[in-house]
Amino acid sequence: MADTIIAKQLRTEVTEDGSLRLSLAEQELSPPTGDGIVVEIAATPINPSDLGLLLGPVDPADARQEGDALVFPIPPQRMGALAARTGQSMPVGNEGAGVVVQAGPEAQALLGKTVALAGGSMYATHRAARAREAMVLPDGVSAEQGASATVNPMTALGMVEVMRAEGHKALVHTAAASNLGQMLNRICLADGVPLVNIVRSAEQVRLLKDQGAAHVLDSTAEGFGRALVEALAATGATLAFDAVGGGPLAGRILGAMEQAASAGQAFSRYGSTAHKQVYIYGRLDLRPTELAANAGFAWSVSGFLLTPFLAADPARAQRMRERVMAELTTTFASGYTETIGLTDALRPEVLQRYARRATGEKFLIDPRR
Repeated sequence: MADTIIAKQLRTEVTEDGSLRLSLAEQELSPPTGDGIVVEIAATPINPSDLGLLLGPVDPADARQEGDALVFPIPPQRMGALAARTGQSMPVGNEGAGVVVQAGPEAQALLGKTVALAGGSMYATHRAARAREAMVLPDGVSAEQGASATVNPMTALGMVEVMRAEGHKALVHTAAASNLGQMLNRICLADGVPLVNIVRSAEQVRLLKDQGAAHVLDSTAEGFGRALVEALAATGATLAFDAVGGGPLAGRILGAMEQAASAGQAFSRYGSTAHKQVYIYGRLDLRPTELAANAGFAWSVSGFLLTPFLAADPARAQRMRERVMAELTTTFASGYTETIGLTDALRPEVLQRYARRATGEKFLIDPRR
């Protein structure tokens, strides 16, 4: 009979005294039954969505060591928004990959297979799951290559699916030099979808141009507003996915869409009839979203969350997963700038690096270290 495994797991907790505490906890995993499996995690990425749960509203520079834990003060004005998670020690990590080391009687075929998982609790040495939750990686694909098989690939594919379902013909994407942004660029090039990429530096413009992107705009450059209108007019884009969230960028995109849509049209005090949509799917900027009054009345701003999108149409989600698996080392390849261990993630100087969310930097955790 298989032995019980004592897994180590990275956890985050908001405490009653107004602190956020990061620590490693032990979790006992009993031998699996039925279609249960236990996966030894070999690679799990640090995504912005992971940092939202891991660190919440704290400043990484405020970390102080308390034994084996890291503790951060939470701004008092932010405690109200954290009431629902106060006092709960929560596991972190949306996705990852590793080797099946234990399997129940109905999952024996998975023993020794390298699989990708999603659904949380991945920042751990081992993770229990059901066989149906595991995606077996293609032959020759490593755990590192398969670690990011869900969040970024499925989000990027989802953007194109939304575009088609809602009757738009082109896309706008912000923070477009990110790992996800580069992935979306490859999808759009392969599928013939016009894409307007918005970035924040000349270096990022060159990065995407070198990867074949036709429209790449630096939002910090002089003339950005004019260039945005020209790119929207050229592509006909009336749909944007915004990773920035806060500040004026979403509003500027809507205003530019309206300007492009109304060019050459008869004046209407209500603006153009073209519906303009911005989906906010990230919060790189924590300020309130600012909307200007120059977008007419045919527009909408709302949030986009991957999990309910996938649940809404299981057949579509399965088709998307199959494409990801088939193109995992090409269209959906992810690169990492640094690999760390679980204990490294609790070192203040390392945490401050991966918490920057800097474009071009992507960290991977290998819990076996």
